[in-house]
Amino acid sequence: MRFIVETSARHIHVTEQTLETLFGKGYTLTNKKNLSQPGQFACEEKVKLVGPKGEMSVSILGPVRSADQVELSFTDARTLGLKGVPVRESGDVAGTPGIKLVGPCGEKEIREGVMIAKRHIHMTPADAEAFGVKDKDVVCVKVDSDGRSLIFCDTVVRVSPKFALAMHIDTDECNAAAAFGAVYGEIVNRT
Repeated sequence: MRFIVETSARHIHVTEQTLETLFGKGYTLTNKKNLSQPGQFACEEKVKLVGPKGEMSVSILGPVRSADQVELSFTDARTLGLKGVPVRESGDVAGTPGIKLVGPCGEKEIREGVMIAKRHIHMTPADAEAFGVKDKDVVCVKVDSDGRSLIFCDTVVRVSPKFALAMHIDTDECNAAAAFGAVYGEIVNRT
């Protein structure tokens, strides 16, 4: 049994308060493209991240959330001059580094929220049952590609009726496996 492996490029999730600080009071996000996870979308809006050694522009993903969260690759973190950026599951921002955010109407220094997203597989409860796994299980996933096939261990399973079946990796992981275009993975081991 296989599932799509998608690359999640650098991006940011923002709170309503942060959105208004960066883009103006009453501002709402503009949906550019729906993502594979129901209700999630890439936005037209971008935010500049300013680190100790550099800056880069990142897209906002909507809808707004309860906490600001910046998801980077290790390469991105090095480019910005950030040290000690941990690998974390989405939402686990406590103790992560902060960064300066700059928008067209203002800027904000967030105290925490920068992370390298832990690779994961989104599954519905029915998907988890079919694959013989449960929420928070950690598995190894084989990804076949042209000349760079790879097994990704330390992949967390995330189960919710709100999800759609898909694995998410970052751009460094995508490049390591040449996981370009439509690429599929399969669970080969449960750790």
